[in-house]
Amino acid sequence: QVRVVESGGGSVQAGGSLRLSCVVSGYNVSRSCMGWFRQAQGEEREGVASVYVGNGLSYYADSVKGRFTISRDTAKNTVYLEMNNLKPEDTAVYYCVIDSRVNCLTSDWRRTNGYGYWGQGTQVTVSS
Repeated sequence: QVRVVESGGGSVQAGGSLRLSCVVSGYNVSRSCMGWFRQAQGEEREGVASVYVGNGLSYYADSVKGRFTISRDTAKNTVYLEMNNLKPEDTAVYYCVIDSRVNCLTSDWRRTNGYGYWGQGTQVTVSS
């Protein structure tokens, strides 16, 4: 059974930082695309960042470039999202995703319907 479990969400003021973690079990992560999506209230779910676990290549949405960093620890089957200089518009539920069928090296990483495994989500709230 595949389990995807996020942690690390919370409430911060604008300009603050948070670090999200995602642990995967029951799945071979070594050649998988792992990433983070977010969904703000009343909005569509959008891709935030992804990383190809095999070589660490990462991709970001334009809205978070320079502020967010995605990384992975293959020994722990874990992916992280370091979020700095947070803005109120970053407020959303953040979801961790994983799937070896997603081509992380193309824009496919942004497609919500490409990932078969999702976490339950963790809330991030940024106040002004």
